[in-house]
Parts: sequence; structure tokens; C-alpha cells
Amino acid sequence: MSIEPLDLTLLDPIILEYKEQKGAVIPILQRAQEVYSYLPKEVLVSISKKIGVPLSQLYGVVTFYAQFNLEPRGRHIVSVCDGTACHVRGAPKIIDDIEGALNLERGCSDPDFRYTLEIVYCLGSCGLAPIVVVDDQVYGKTTSETLIERLRQLD
Repeated sequence: MSIEPLDLTLLDPIILEYKEQKGAVIPILQRAQEVYSYLPKEVLVSISKKIGVPLSQLYGVVTFYAQFNLEPRGRHIVSVCDGTACHVRGAPKIIDDIEGALNLERGCSDPDFRYTLEIVYCLGSCGLAPIVVVDDQVYGKTTSETLIERLRQLD
């Protein structure tokens, strides 16, 4: 898979939108991540230069908050809850089955960047355990078979 050069001009409207707001680093980073799907080094360097915030400070923010990603992610984000209720109701098996069926490792994306598999530790819906969230869609009382079938139907 070849990597296309990034169009850094896509940052210009974002920077312009927050130009008058002091301390708008987080919203700028959030919007940049929406555009690029993650925050590659080139994007962070460009933001740093355009808003006059040291690159080290941007990295500090990006690595502190879990919402930011420095690595490319799949088109579909699969978040499996492995909190206590989900764990005892089968989350480890679901995780293992997803990894095997879709060539994924927890915390990573598949080679085609179709899926990213995340493990989370509480989604606050223990009565529906085990829970999996796929692209902001919540699936409760999930089984490996039905989940994998749904995932294969995406795109």
C-alpha cells in the first residue's frame, strides 16, 4: 500500500476558524483528526508552525488524551468491552475470534486499514454484556458469530 502525500492545505480553514481563540489547541487537533483520521507528524508540525505552539506541547496534548491517534486507523473502529461484566460473559472469546477471523490484533488495524480493534474497560451498559461498539453503533449481548458476520458486511 503506497502512502499518498498529505494535503496540508486542508488545515487552513481549521486554523482560520480558531484564529481569534486563545487556547484552542484541543479543538484544532480534534478537527485536524477528523480531516486526516489521525494526527501524522507532518500535520502536527504544520499546526505548530501555523498557531505558534511548540511541537513538544502539541505532542504532550495528543499523548495525554486518549481521543487522539498518532497512527492510522481502520475505516471501522471495533471497540470490545472487557470490563468485569463483559469479561465474565465472554468478551475474551469475542476478542480472540475477531482477531482470528479478521486478521487483527488488539490495539491494531488490519493490513488494509478496514478495521481497528480496540479493547475498552467499561461502556456503562453492564446489563447488555458483552458489549461491542462498531462505528458508534452499540451491540449488546453480542456473540462472535453475529458480530463477525456484521463486520464482514461493512463497506
